[in-house]
This record gives sequence, structure tokens and C-alpha cells, in this order.
Amino acid sequence: MATVIMHAVVSVDGFIADEDDGVGPLFDWYFNGDRPITDEARQGPFRVGAASHGYVSSLWAGNGATIQGRHLFDLTNGWDAQPPAGDHLVVVSHRPKPEGWHPEADVPFFDDVAAAVEEAKRRAGDGVVAICAGDVGGQALALGLVDEVAMDVVPVVFGKGKRYFGQVDSQLLLDDPDIVIQGDRVLHLRYAVRR
Repeated sequence: MATVIMHAVVSVDGFIADEDDGVGPLFDWYFNGDRPITDEARQGPFRVGAASHGYVSSLWAGNGATIQGRHLFDLTNGWDAQPPAGDHLVVVSHRPKPEGWHPEADVPFFDDVAAAVEEAKRRAGDGVVAICAGDVGGQALALGLVDEVAMDVVPVVFGKGKRYFGQVDSQLLLDDPDIVIQGDRVLHLRYAVRR
């Protein structure tokens, strides 16, 4: 059975982007090293430092499916149906897939978070389902559908912007982090969600 991990790069004050969807220096660490995350041609310019490499490359290699919300889909054009990690993309949206958008791509759209998670788990098999943090990730967390929370914390303060946990308005407990890795301009943390 797939493990569902809510994941994003985040500022120390809890934002995944500023109010205008800018990420500023949040992703700089993805390009400040000399080690490619994967050997795949699609991995692009991502090169991380030695301390981050083992963690990030294993997280990406284990990813079977990614869930993103419609807002991120629109910002990234759904990564042209090829997410940075994993083979499958599932989108949560109350609007249908854009007409003419990669008609050959098997990218399902769901208007229900739980149904999207179920489909992503089916596609991921025994791998990882990475659900992007923000509103959709927060909804899945509040519904009890997330197994772990993974944060790549960058030493920047945004002050305001798009929150890592979206609009979660209830208290949820996480276990102590079972992964703590200090990289170059990033701190990798992973927490199991308490049930």
C-alpha cells in the first residue's frame, strides 16, 4: 500500500510562496550543489549538495504519483504531464481539465480530495504518493489521508503568503521528526502523522 507524504519547500515562517505565488529563494538549494537528483533526462537543472543528495534522490525515486491542486496545475501547466518525480500526476480541481491540454496524457482530474488520493495510491502501488502542500495537502491532512509530512525548510522569512498547511483550522499532532538532515541552505524534516 502506498505511503502518502505531504511535501513542499517552505520558509521558516511556514509559507510555500509569497502572496503573488513567487517562491523567491525557496528553491535556490535545488541548484546550489554538484549532484544531480536523478540520472533521468527529465530531471532538468536540479543539482543539490552532498548532504541533501541521498535524502532527496531517494524521495524522488520512491515517488509513484503526485497530487497537485488546480492552482499549482495552472502555475506549472501541470508540468506538461510529466511531474519532476514519479510517473503519474493526479489533479484536484472543481474545473475540468483545460480543453486541448495534452490530450494524450493520462492525468485524471477529481473534484474530491479523498477520491484523488485513492486514485493516486492505486497508481503508485507500493510507492509514495506525494501530495503537494498548500490547500489540497491541508485538506487531505485534515481528512486523515496523509501518513507523513515532509518539509524542506529554507532560512527565509516571507511574513505572509501561501501557507504550507493551507487553510487547516484544527489542531493536528505529528510525531517527533524521524528525519532531520541539514543541507546547504535547507533543513530536511519528516514527521509521521499521529493517528
